[in-house]
Amino acid sequence: MSDVIAAPTHCPYCALQCGMSLRPTGRPELPVEVVERSDFPVNRGALCGKGRTAPAVLSSRVRLTEPLVRCPDTGRLEPATWEEALAAVADGLRRTRADHGPDAVGVFGGGGLTNEKAYLLGKFARLVLATSQIDYNGRFCMSSAAAAHNRAFGLDRGLPFPLEDIPHTGCVILVGSNLAETMPPALRYLTELKANGGKLIVVDPRRTRTAEQADLHLAPRPGTDLALALGLLHLVVAEGRTDEEFIAARTDGWEAARAGAMAHWPEHVERITGIPVPELREAVKMFCDAPSGMVLTARGPEQQSKGTDTVGAWINLCLATGRAGRLYSGYGCLTGQGNGQGGREHGQKADQLPGYRKLDDPAARAHVAGVWGVAPDSLPGPGRSAYELLDALGGEVRSLLLMGSNPVVSAPRAAHIEGRLRSLDFLAVADVVLSETAELADVVLPVTQWAEETGTTTNLEGRVLLRRQALTPPAGVRSDLQVMNALASLLGWEKGFPTDPEEVFDELRRASAGGPADYSGIDYRRVQEENGVFWPCPAGTDDSAAEHPGTPRLFLDRFATADGRARFVPVVHRAAAEETDADYPVVLTTGRVVSQYQSGAQTRRVDELNAAAPGSFVELHPRLAERLGVADGERVAVVSRRGRSVAPARITAAIRPDTVFMPFHWPGEGRANTLTNPALDPVSRMPEFKVCAVRLEPAAESPADSAADA
Repeated sequence: MSDVIAAPTHCPYCALQCGMSLRPTGRPELPVEVVERSDFPVNRGALCGKGRTAPAVLSSRVRLTEPLVRCPDTGRLEPATWEEALAAVADGLRRTRADHGPDAVGVFGGGGLTNEKAYLLGKFARLVLATSQIDYNGRFCMSSAAAAHNRAFGLDRGLPFPLEDIPHTGCVILVGSNLAETMPPALRYLTELKANGGKLIVVDPRRTRTAEQADLHLAPRPGTDLALALGLLHLVVAEGRTDEEFIAARTDGWEAARAGAMAHWPEHVERITGIPVPELREAVKMFCDAPSGMVLTARGPEQQSKGTDTVGAWINLCLATGRAGRLYSGYGCLTGQGNGQGGREHGQKADQLPGYRKLDDPAARAHVAGVWGVAPDSLPGPGRSAYELLDALGGEVRSLLLMGSNPVVSAPRAAHIEGRLRSLDFLAVADVVLSETAELADVVLPVTQWAEETGTTTNLEGRVLLRRQALTPPAGVRSDLQVMNALASLLGWEKGFPTDPEEVFDELRRASAGGPADYSGIDYRRVQEENGVFWPCPAGTDDSAAEHPGTPRLFLDRFATADGRARFVPVVHRAAAEETDADYPVVLTTGRVVSQYQSGAQTRRVDELNAAAPGSFVELHPRLAERLGVADGERVAVVSRRGRSVAPARITAAIRPDTVFMPFHWPGEGRANTLTNPALDPVSRMPEFKVCAVRLEPAAESPADSAADA
C-alpha cells in the first residue's frame, strides 16, 4: 500500500477550490477519503458530490500508471518504459522542428494545471521549443471577461472582492450562471444574501435550480445578453438613476457609452431578447433601489462571438450606477476551471508572460528574459489562440505536446478538431487518465494528480492556495514538472527546469514581480498559514521588513489604469454569428450538470457520479416536443451545420420554447460540441459555444453519421 500522510488540501475541480482534508483508509484500492475541513472560508466545510468522490480517480482501476507508446506494427498504444516514452517525445518534437521550424511545434495546456506547471510549461515552450504556438483551454472559459476587465479596469482578476462580500451587497445580478449545479457550495452566498434582505436577479434562458432562488428571473433568447444589458442601462439613464458624482470622479468615456445605450429603448430590447418591458423595469428598480450592487457573469454571456462587448455592457451598467470600486459593489467573473485564474496569469496563454505581462511589451520581455537568463529578443512573439491553434494542427502546426486538456470533447466543432488531431505528424499527451484525446496520441505520459503532488492554484477570488502532497503516487507515474525537466534535458537544456514545486514557485515569484499579477510577496509558508493570499502581493522593500497583506478587494481607491480611472467602453448590440433560419430554426445552448465536470475525463470514471448523470440529453420545451412528436426519454437528433448529435429528450417547461440545451461532458454520438460554432470574439478569441442554430428530428429518421464535419 502507498504511504499516506494526512493533509489539508483543496478540491481538484472548479475554481472555488474548496478546502478539504484527506484521511488514510488503509484500503489499497482507495487509500484516502475526503473529510470535512471547516476552517477554509470559501466553502466552510461544504462539498459537492464531485469533491467528495475525488479520491476515486486516484484508484489504479481508472487512472494511468505506466507510459504508453503507439506501436508502428499494430497501431495500438502499448506499455513502455519512461526512458522509451520520453525519448519518443523528444524525437518527435525535435524532428518536427528540424523539418518545419519551431512554430510547427505546438503546446496546449489546461486550466487545471497548478501555477507551477503553467509557469514552467510556458517557459518550456518559449525556451526549449522556441515556439510561439502555445495556448490553453482556459481561453474557452474566461477570456472574454478577462478582456473586458482589462479594458474597463486595467486589470483582470475574476472577482475583485472575496466571496464573503456577496451576502452584504444589496442586489446581485447573476448572468449566465447556474451556480447551484456548477459550484454548489457557493450557493450559500446567495442564500445568505437573501436572508440579509438583498435581492437576486438571475439571467438565464433556462429556469435552473439557481434561477428558482431568484427574486426575478429574466429568460432572454441565447445570444441577446448584450441587448439586455444595454436596455437596462437605457432605463437607468431614462429614469435618472445614474451616479453622476461617481461617473465624474472615477470614470472616463461615459458620453459615448451613454449614446450607445440610448439606441436600445425598452420595446426594441423586448423584441430582441423576449423579455417583457415590465420585467426590464423591475430589474432596474431592484438594482438601483439597493444601496449597493454586484453583477456576476459566467459562461452564458462570455462564450459568445461578442462576449467581450457583452461583459463590457454589464460593466458599464455597474459604472453608470456607481456600483464599482466601492465596498460590496462591483463587477465579477465566476471563473470556471480549478486554476483558470492562475493558469492565464503565468505564461501558458498565447500572448502573455508570467505576472500577467503582455508578450509584446518590451519591458515585460526584458524582465522575464532576465529571470530566465536569456536575451529578450530570443523570446518568440504572440502565437495563435486556442481554437486557432487546434484548427492549424496537421497544417502549419505538425506536432503537439498537450497537458491536462481533452479537446476531442471540449473544443467547438469537435469532430473537425478530432480530425485535426488525427492528422498530426506527432501527438504527445500528459494526463492522469486515458482521455478521448490521449487515445489518439503517439505517446501518453501518466502524470501525478492533485493529492499526489504539491503546488499552488489561484481561485476565482484571486486567492493563491496551496495543495500539499498527501499520497505517494504509483511507481510508474511522474509529475508534469519531472516530465518537463526530462524533456528539456533531452532537448539540450540541462538547467532551468526544476522538479521541486517550491523552487519553481520561487522563480515564478521573481518573474511576476512588478507585473499586474504580482506574486512576489507570496510564499508557501504564508499561503498555508493564512488560508491563502490574495494577489497582487508585492514583496517588501529594503526600507520595510513588513509583509504586504495581499489585496482581497481591488479598486477601492483607484482602478488599475494609468490615471486610476475606469473606462466606459461604448458597445452596441449585434446578432450572433449564426442566427436561426428555416433550415435550422432552434437555438442550441450548452452547459454543465452537477455530477460531471468539463469534458468528464475524470468524473465519468466515478461510479457514483455516473449513476447520477449517466449520459447526454437534449432539454426541450413541451411545445417544441409536441411539434416534433418526441416523447420524454426518446432519442432525438440535434443537427447543426457542423454535425449531428443524438441523445434522449428531456422535456421540461423550464426552458424557452425556441431553445434547446445539451450538457457538454460526453463524447460519442451525444457530444454537444460536435454542433457548436467556433466563431471567435474579435478581442478575446473566445468561441461562440453558447449560441448556434440547429434543427431537431427523431433519431430514427436521421442518417447514422454523427460527425458530419470531420
